[in-house]
Amino acid sequence: MQKEYKSIKQPTYAKHGVVATSEGLAAQAGLEILKKGGNAIDAAVATAAALTVVEPTSNGIGSDCFALIYYNDKLYGMNSSGYTSQNISIDRLKQKGLKEMPTLGVVPITVPGTPKGWAKVTKEFGNNTLLDNLKPAIKLAKEGFMISETVGYYFKRAINAYKHHNKTEEFNAFFDLFTKDDGTAYETGDVFKSDVMAETLEEIGKTNATSFYEGTLAKKIVQFMKKYNGFIDADDLKEYQAELVEPIHVNYKGYDVCEIPPNGQGITALMALNLLNGEAVKETDVITLHKQIESLKIAFSDTLKYVTDPAFMKVKSEFLLSDAYVTKRKKDIKETAHNQEPLDYKDAGTVYLATADNDGNMVSFIQSNYMGFGSGIVIEGTGISMQNRGHTFSLDKTHHNKLAPRKRTYHTIIPGFLMKDNQAVGPFGVMGGFMQPQGHLQVLMNIIDFNMNPQSALDAPRFRWDKNKDIFVEHHFNPYLAKQLKQKGHIIKVALESGSFGRGQIIFKHNKGYIAGTETRCDGHIAYY
Repeated sequence: MQKEYKSIKQPTYAKHGVVATSEGLAAQAGLEILKKGGNAIDAAVATAAALTVVEPTSNGIGSDCFALIYYNDKLYGMNSSGYTSQNISIDRLKQKGLKEMPTLGVVPITVPGTPKGWAKVTKEFGNNTLLDNLKPAIKLAKEGFMISETVGYYFKRAINAYKHHNKTEEFNAFFDLFTKDDGTAYETGDVFKSDVMAETLEEIGKTNATSFYEGTLAKKIVQFMKKYNGFIDADDLKEYQAELVEPIHVNYKGYDVCEIPPNGQGITALMALNLLNGEAVKETDVITLHKQIESLKIAFSDTLKYVTDPAFMKVKSEFLLSDAYVTKRKKDIKETAHNQEPLDYKDAGTVYLATADNDGNMVSFIQSNYMGFGSGIVIEGTGISMQNRGHTFSLDKTHHNKLAPRKRTYHTIIPGFLMKDNQAVGPFGVMGGFMQPQGHLQVLMNIIDFNMNPQSALDAPRFRWDKNKDIFVEHHFNPYLAKQLKQKGHIIKVALESGSFGRGQIIFKHNKGYIAGTETRCDGHIAYY
């Protein structure tokens, strides 16, 4: 008999307000804002800004972000992912000799959405000014802080990965900012500070982010792009807007699971949950695990083909979340592992934080440079590290997510929010590239199906589908279940480190307060009062 999973860490209970994220100083920044009269939205922006300083290995001022915001008893979505330049095209890149989108440098950079996103949600929902919300981050950048264990690990790993570019001029500002005076990587326990990051954050705050898109900071970005043959110009920045969007959802066993609509991949989690709806599932059961894996593979096979900027999607979200889709695809879940391929529907498309305040407002917020530090590009004299979101575009002109001017790409970062009977349960999220929908599904089923509290739901061992029949499991995953999955045709691989299995946070309503869980696979922290 296999025992049910029980976490050794207890959940946190908060009466008034709570902030949960991957780094303690950022969580404290959000709590500081709550205690000074800011609401959950203000706290989310403060925490997100602080994370650009204290966890630059995952996000930066040149990031993209998404949010699900429960404010005055209504759920709102915010998409602040950037589009490509009007000057870029598949033909222009192929003339440069490129056969696929590069990972590093100026080419994969799309217009960063994060500063506009901070300004948008602060104006629409916050109590404070943007400058008020950025003050804790400005102070951290100016005065410095000691690098935490997880951030130190990724600092060292990333600098080693980027080091072959340290003599390439366009990467000079990156190495100037993120390496020590002797050129070596920052490590755990080192003090990091940056006056230019502090000045840039202050400029963003004072101008309500306008400087980033059509002022002093915008000019520096455009000058950098011209100097190093990038594509983004002044009009690309000036004309960009963050958007409020209607969340999408499915009802899973009485709970409404809410995600941001495409171009994000939150729809992948919803499609997989829909395929499992109505199924009898049990914890520590190989049949349940097998169905979870196959459902995710089916959902990914279709979203990786069809999901892109919604203005360009040929297969609509409504179909992918419909009963007709479930009927069509559920038969592809067999008794053994299969390579799942997308169907041709001719008739039918990071850092995470959660906050909550004393008035019942709650935020699910995610922000990312995509691959670690992102493009490896820092705009000279600003401390703005730029994302590399354009890397996910295809240069195949027949692909649904093909590169095109002013287009948003398939986005991996997804905030989640849980509702029941039109009432908020609370925000949840698991960051980590293509692990995110897989983390959402596993954590939610731990809560809804297996009655785990938020902390146990996060701590439970996870699997990660990689490709074909390859499944990675954490080193503390139940070996008996792993062997049974192997017998069903899955190729099981054990990962000795847990960084690739995502890092999550959860805040749910509980009595007259909140219950929260934080990630133990990193330096997860909950600040509350």
